[in-house]
Amino acid sequence: MRTVDVGLIGYGFAGSTFHAPIIKAVPSLSLVKVSTSRTGDVARDLPQAAAVAAPQAIFADPAIELVVIATPNATHADLARQALEAGKHVVIDKPMTTTSAVADELIGLAAQRGRLLSVYQNRRWDNDFLTIRSLIGAGRLGRVYGYEAHFDRFRPAIKPGWREVPQAGSGVLFDLGSHLIDQALTLFGMPETVTADVLAQRPEALVDDYFHLVLGYGERRAILHSSTLVREPGPHFVVHGDAGSFVKYGMDPQEAALKAGQVPGTPDWGLDDPATYGTLVNAAGERETIVTLPGAYVSFYAEMAAAIADGTPVPVSARSARDTVAVIELARQSAVERCTIVA
Repeated sequence: MRTVDVGLIGYGFAGSTFHAPIIKAVPSLSLVKVSTSRTGDVARDLPQAAAVAAPQAIFADPAIELVVIATPNATHADLARQALEAGKHVVIDKPMTTTSAVADELIGLAAQRGRLLSVYQNRRWDNDFLTIRSLIGAGRLGRVYGYEAHFDRFRPAIKPGWREVPQAGSGVLFDLGSHLIDQALTLFGMPETVTADVLAQRPEALVDDYFHLVLGYGERRAILHSSTLVREPGPHFVVHGDAGSFVKYGMDPQEAALKAGQVPGTPDWGLDDPATYGTLVNAAGERETIVTLPGAYVSFYAEMAAAIADGTPVPVSARSARDTVAVIELARQSAVERCTIVA
């Protein structure tokens, strides 16, 4: 496979932690330019890449085929539009945009320009979610009637940053909700109904820091929950079907490894702590420890490189990412109107 040159816009937490190390781990991708004010960080971490002040230096570079946007949520749409108009393939960090209408515009523009557009919904490649997809796909749970996913944290104090400032795309529903919603939609598709409770619980919070969503699929319910005031978290996933139940504690280790500066591709990358392996209880009440599949964030960028070079499908379709934003909009409407919304 040929090498695809990549330009990265943004080298804050998302760009430096979740994108650059994963891009570097894919042999068929070459990160050649980074648009950021943090030139010293780029020189230290990415000596092969040039740090540039403005995204336009990336858009104007004819050698760059793929532009990755890892900037605050409210800036995603404008940067993606400029990149597509410059003839680049584009990856946008989740969430795709702050409204589904704008997402539709980008999808139309990408089609018009004949460019690929994808969204970095990396938690489709969390080790526990991969395991759940495998169990459901193999029929180990039978027909699923109950699905519950928690993404809880303990942050009583407000953490400085744009995510805590009232603006388009801020708050925990856009931040963590986009992960949980994308996972649910990956398993079950768009829901028929959305019922949501979204609020700010911490006294100084200016944006939502709590949500509880119930997605309706006929007789199936998918419950998605997040809070910033959980000192002792319960299970991360609970799945109930007519052939059994699966319960899983703990979080995928890839984020912690990336924060610690570890390099993707090591033999133990994405492996779970055996102490947090999930438990499957079948219809007869027999218990089985399920070894967690390895997590694989690198798969996203490996598949993106293949899509550009070989014409294979992008790892996350723009349409599916657009649907995640649409569910966020329905959840906000439900919370404001205090009712169930038909999707």
